[in-house]
Amino acid sequence: MSKILVTGGLGYIGSHTVVELVKAGYEPVIVDNLSNSNIKILDQLTKIIGFKPVFHQLDLCDVQSVISLAAAEPDITGIIHFAAFKAVGESVAKPLKYYQNNFYSLINLLETYYGRKINFVFSSSCTVYGQPDVLPVTENAPIKPAESPYGNTKQVAEEILREMTASGSACKVISLRYFNPVGAHDSALIGELPIGVPQNLVPFITQTAIGKREKLTVFGDDYNTPDGSCVRDYIHVVDLGKAHVAALKLMETEGYSNIYDVFNLGTGNGNTVLEVIKAFEESTGEKLNYQIGPRRPGDVEKVWGDVTKSTNVLKWTAELGIADMMSSAWNWEKYLSQNPF
Repeated sequence: MSKILVTGGLGYIGSHTVVELVKAGYEPVIVDNLSNSNIKILDQLTKIIGFKPVFHQLDLCDVQSVISLAAAEPDITGIIHFAAFKAVGESVAKPLKYYQNNFYSLINLLETYYGRKINFVFSSSCTVYGQPDVLPVTENAPIKPAESPYGNTKQVAEEILREMTASGSACKVISLRYFNPVGAHDSALIGELPIGVPQNLVPFITQTAIGKREKLTVFGDDYNTPDGSCVRDYIHVVDLGKAHVAALKLMETEGYSNIYDVFNLGTGNGNTVLEVIKAFEESTGEKLNYQIGPRRPGDVEKVWGDVTKSTNVLKWTAELGIADMMSSAWNWEKYLSQNPF
């Protein structure tokens, strides 16, 4: 059974990926500093997978902690690196916080494991495309200036990984460029767990619907889109977890010789913010209190992905639709209301 290090493994996408790794026969080793996650997720994962996964609480920005981790876990064959700050708006307000955390953690990890034969999956983002000229955006689209410091950290991190593999490292690397992960596990035991005011749309929708927030603000209704609100490619987090397993399996495949590759992860379709609100109301029966506000700095007008390469090479396709995303997110929110973290 291959051991896979999952950094940020108690976070939103990380925890769902841990479940999919176990289902696929891997042994996850979780690392998290709990800066944007909750230790209770470890118990929730235990309920889902039937055993308590190995967990190390440490900060990847501390190189000595990473060196100690590598010594404690010498038989790691793969790393899935989620650990990063990820809120676009906060990155605009606090750019140095994002550059320090997102780069130091990655570099310490790569330097510590340099020379080892590791399959490395990097949690990237469609933000690397900036505001694309052509939609849907393919993996070959030009990397334009980032719209936010967060987006820039993902662009530069990809450059670091590409140049590292070209330097003769024993690693293979796949960067997965996510579009917009939403939804929750069908057990309603894990899901998105924002600390403080949510930075993402769907948890703000569910928190408004359940009464934690007075109302939802839609940032702008004057964009060049069907209803004036921003367009995104929303993907169910469970589908996203499965994609990370597919990336590991691809790198393990005999004959796959690419040392660095990138894949879009999305549904290939775009939905406006107002369409997502409507989908939530229709799939749950809940009416949402929302208002239109001004545009938010750093937001891209519209982006959705061409997922042909993921389908043909990664052998992965998103299976769950927008109704599944909204209903599962709502079930998770209702679970939290009865079982507060």
